[in-house]
Amino acid sequence: MNLADFEFVLPPERIAHHPASPRDSARLLHVTATGLSDRIVRDLPGLLWPGDILVANDTKVIPAQLSARRGDARVGITLDRPLPDGTWHALARNARRLRVGDRLDVEGADGMTAEVRGRDPDGGVSLAFSLDGAAFAEALHRAGALALPPYIDRPAGPTAQDASDYQTVFAAYEGAVAAPTAGLHFTQALLDALAARGVRRTTVTLHVGAGTFLPMRGEDVARHTLHAERGFVSAEAAEAINAAKAAGGRIVAVGTTSLRLLEAAAGDGQIKPFSGTTDIFLRPGHAFRTADLLLTNFHLPRSTLFMLVCAFAGTERMRAAYAHAIAEKYRFYSYGDATLLERA
Repeated sequence: MNLADFEFVLPPERIAHHPASPRDSARLLHVTATGLSDRIVRDLPGLLWPGDILVANDTKVIPAQLSARRGDARVGITLDRPLPDGTWHALARNARRLRVGDRLDVEGADGMTAEVRGRDPDGGVSLAFSLDGAAFAEALHRAGALALPPYIDRPAGPTAQDASDYQTVFAAYEGAVAAPTAGLHFTQALLDALAARGVRRTTVTLHVGAGTFLPMRGEDVARHTLHAERGFVSAEAAEAINAAKAAGGRIVAVGTTSLRLLEAAAGDGQIKPFSGTTDIFLRPGHAFRTADLLLTNFHLPRSTLFMLVCAFAGTERMRAAYAHAIAEKYRFYSYGDATLLERA
């Protein structure tokens, strides 16, 4: 597979810069083996069956974007994930100018500093901050900003409205750099309607990292690797998913992050409790073992997420679905509309 195999023409005006209001009024393209149907997210209870189980990602977005200074030079930092040694892996603008041992003064954080402890080839650095625990979290919330995707037009930076819009109703555990955006479509009213329909619900946690914003490098898809991300599947969640499946229910993954974590936690046809990191790359040829349906947003051309939906529902089916969505003026990406995909 080459990167060009996942190219399509996406008019820039199809990228959404604000979410639908209310959230569950976003459009929903239902993609099945027999065709396409235009819906809205609020129709979801009628598309699922009693006994199905919804699996959502309950990660909470942190203000991961920091501005720091090394002498007179400004350095932009996007936190990625904490490392076992207590440092943070981060992406840094002008990273090539940084050296191990450099000290960075974090702006707006009342004296918090970071020491560069390591570098990697893709612009990543490991940083040891002078604060930890609750003090670090407090400083981060004071000095940090949301790391909105670069294709969302915010010349002056994220707004106060984004701070609300970019969290899901499931958000519980801080640690994500980017929102699991399929979850943004849910409201409490929709969750109540799904429960009344007999659709079960559980959550897993995958802290989406800064690598989600990076484009693929090179044309050979097989040579690409994803940044590792931290995930957790509790014993209770694994048991609920396995019980629903055993009773004939379908597993409905809310978002590509939930699906990636389920596949990482799958073993012998069962979901196992999981705690660790995963860099699983789901692309055409992958044999899925978990979800039967995937609710996800529309993704960008030449992206690993478009490859994932092609792997799940079939490349030709997804090409037809995306052509239909572009022609019908669906809204793409983080704040955009949604698809409900049946597994090929």
